[in-house]
Amino acid sequence: MEAVLNGPALGDPAAVGHKFARQYVMSGAGLPVPGFFCVSAEAFPASERTAAAFPGAGASSGELLDWAAAARGRIRAAGLPAGLAERVLSEFDQLADSDGLVAVRACVAAAADGTGEDGAGDPFAGLSDSFLYVGRDAVLARIVDCWASAYNPEAVLYRVRRGSDPTTARVAVGVQRMVPGVRSFVVFTRDPRTGADRRVIAAAHGIGEGIVQEKADIDHFFVDGPTGTIEADTVAKTMMVGLDPARPGDGPVTLPVPAELADAPVLTDPEVHRICALAAEAEQLFGGPQDVEGVITADGRIHLVQSRPVVVAGAQEVGRLRDGPQTPWTNHNLTESFPGLTSALTYSQARVFYRIGFTDFYRRFGVSGRSLRRNRHHLSRMIGYLDGRVFYRLDAWYALHGQVPGFVLMRPLWERSLGLTERTGTPHPEHRRPWADVLPALPRLAWMYAQQPRRLRSFLRWWDALAADSAALEHCSADELIARYRHMWAEAEQRWGTTMVTTYFALAALACTSALLKRWVPDGTALLPRLLAGGKPNRTLASVRSAIALAELAGARPELREAVLERPEREVWAEITAGRYGADVAAAFGQHLAAYGDRALHDLKLEALTPRQEPWMILPTLRPFITQGLTVEANLADEARTRTTARQALREACPNPLLRAALGAALASLRFSVKAREDTRFCRSQLYGISRDVLWRLGDRLVAAGMLDQVADLVHLQVEEVLGAFDGTLTETDLRAVVRRRRAELERSAGKAEPPAYFTVPAELPVPVALTSRQDTVLAADPTGDGVLRGLASSSGRVRARAKIVRDASVPPESCTDRILVAKETDPGWLALMMAAKGIVVERGSLISHTAISGRLLGIPTVVAVPGALTAIPDGAWVELDGDAGTVRLLSETEIASVAGGAAVPAEIPYPHKEMT
Repeated sequence: MEAVLNGPALGDPAAVGHKFARQYVMSGAGLPVPGFFCVSAEAFPASERTAAAFPGAGASSGELLDWAAAARGRIRAAGLPAGLAERVLSEFDQLADSDGLVAVRACVAAAADGTGEDGAGDPFAGLSDSFLYVGRDAVLARIVDCWASAYNPEAVLYRVRRGSDPTTARVAVGVQRMVPGVRSFVVFTRDPRTGADRRVIAAAHGIGEGIVQEKADIDHFFVDGPTGTIEADTVAKTMMVGLDPARPGDGPVTLPVPAELADAPVLTDPEVHRICALAAEAEQLFGGPQDVEGVITADGRIHLVQSRPVVVAGAQEVGRLRDGPQTPWTNHNLTESFPGLTSALTYSQARVFYRIGFTDFYRRFGVSGRSLRRNRHHLSRMIGYLDGRVFYRLDAWYALHGQVPGFVLMRPLWERSLGLTERTGTPHPEHRRPWADVLPALPRLAWMYAQQPRRLRSFLRWWDALAADSAALEHCSADELIARYRHMWAEAEQRWGTTMVTTYFALAALACTSALLKRWVPDGTALLPRLLAGGKPNRTLASVRSAIALAELAGARPELREAVLERPEREVWAEITAGRYGADVAAAFGQHLAAYGDRALHDLKLEALTPRQEPWMILPTLRPFITQGLTVEANLADEARTRTTARQALREACPNPLLRAALGAALASLRFSVKAREDTRFCRSQLYGISRDVLWRLGDRLVAAGMLDQVADLVHLQVEEVLGAFDGTLTETDLRAVVRRRRAELERSAGKAEPPAYFTVPAELPVPVALTSRQDTVLAADPTGDGVLRGLASSSGRVRARAKIVRDASVPPESCTDRILVAKETDPGWLALMMAAKGIVVERGSLISHTAISGRLLGIPTVVAVPGALTAIPDGAWVELDGDAGTVRLLSETEIASVAGGAAVPAEIPYPHKEMT
């Protein structure tokens, strides 16, 4: 082996030691590491005489120290071989020029199996020497001194105490370009005291020797991992370590800190975040918490000079960790898509969806590939699978969304859209100048906003073509099914971020519109839901109108009406498709199925079948429409009336035409964004619908091949296990055993109490273990104590009626007729229940959640985000819902008598129209 190493050879810990091998890895990954070369451990002057003279591990300290001194003397007397000296000086000249300065550091080389000092399994430093500010004339002597430090007294005693043989130590020497640092730091990517997800930085003026040798005054910075909040513990600084220009030959010396630097923090907040970002990259590179040293030069550039594994005190003290830092989880908002127990099949698909969709989303917002790679671990854990239920892992979301321009301003609204409030204890970092982070990105954001309609149209054209091509899969072979599936998701990986951008701009439009209304219009916040009426119909509205048209068609034909209302769905569907009720009826139902067959209750859960698999499911949804006599014409008229009323309300509330024009523009933008969001959510239902169709068809083949007992067992497999059975990539081929194990796990989860919508678990424990120490946050149903439940006003109108508690949306739609529907959350499959109801109350949601949009679409008074509604409102109780004030209250006995006894409902509480907004 070459005695002087450069290039890829620097990555071998057996030749250069773990310290320099890690520097090479960091440099190769693009981290700012000063250039260096190494004198290989193969050149270390090991001596048989030294080994033979070793007195043994049982010798006294005096005998060991005498032996070490003799060994050092022999190395210094021998010096550096002439040929090696020439190579070193040649490399020096290329690295630092003849008048440059270098750092010369020793590192004990790793054993052949990779173990050794300063390694991942042995993070203790080797107690070897380092020399800074070394010139060309001294570099050879300093290399010899590094060799001799293999036998430093403390090094020898340390190895003997640990049971290592001091005679086997081989020292490599690194020669690194000296960076003229004016400030230095050591950063731990995890708190070394507790292992908490918190960055700890020690920083001082001058070079790092002042920190590690405690010869400088040090500022400490603590950075919370999930939120990025910085806590600074600063001191008055009087001392630092550096090179005195008046006596450069003395090397590092203690110097006074200039008076103008004494009180200011050593690091600015942006510098703290930059250091943390670099340290996080090192942590990801090496697969564990790191202790990273670096310097900052006068031009503000950061240079990393070392990275070592962090030694965490008492990492095994599980009991203490239970009381330590917490990881926050929530399923607020998420339960609209994945309520209750969710199958392994659905979770595995959803995890891919979130990873690829948001990767594309962040890319479209200009987040660099480097940053995305650094946060890949967060992208893979945006949603977790906890006791059979799907939850957001909030620390991942905060870390990822923090990369998006403007998130610091959007965060409060985003949190409200998730149902998070200050009552949940969600941490809020302080930003002194949030606009300073946003202003540089405004041109890009404005361009994206201007281009979004065009990009959205392009997305919808692409998706509609792909969905049409995937309508008939019954004749595809298994390989063709897999090829179609993988192609669809590969294309989605490059395009689906457009839909997330739509939601981002919907939140931005909501924030701007709300701010303008609050400033210019009395009680403007309450007026907002009414003003969202109108605009072009979205795809959900189109599906509702298509269903109304089918109900209208069935209602006009007595025989078909009776069949749909009274007879078994499968029989009636077979008759419809056979043409018993006319070719026009068969065609109308067929067209509805082709366009909207993926929309159903829980249509994102792959275990839940949709009309694509069981088309007769359409018929029960038509029954309340038939009995209520709804027509498309009346629906359109109601929508027009709602739009006219809303415009009149704005004119009355805001008589200034200029302000009203500005509000009109903001409202138009918000309506467009809400429509676009609902359109793309419809596309998402189709994406999952096509995936469901492919996977269940493959499941049929697995049953036929004897690998599954029944096709429904498919839901206990992960997507890649289903595909892997045909691709030849299964690592566990007994799928029946996998199904039995996971079914049993899901059954155990079903027997557990449902966790609250928000909770935290100890951050440093494996999540299944940490769940046993869950810290719940349950919001009070009536926090004010006045008997009124409060939520977010989402669709205007006030109504009194009996409550219908719905925990399972499979109830017949007619059971909700003329009732106020009360639920935890809804999804698009609830539309039939909503259309039968007089009002809607849900515990989850936001102003742009599906429930709120559907309430406005149907013209039904709606209040979302009402904590504890299911607990506080008994089934069948008389309640008053105020969709303008966002309140729900139980009626008194006197009020119940006036309503239930047949008295007219007071004029100020009109029955709502079934209006489409």
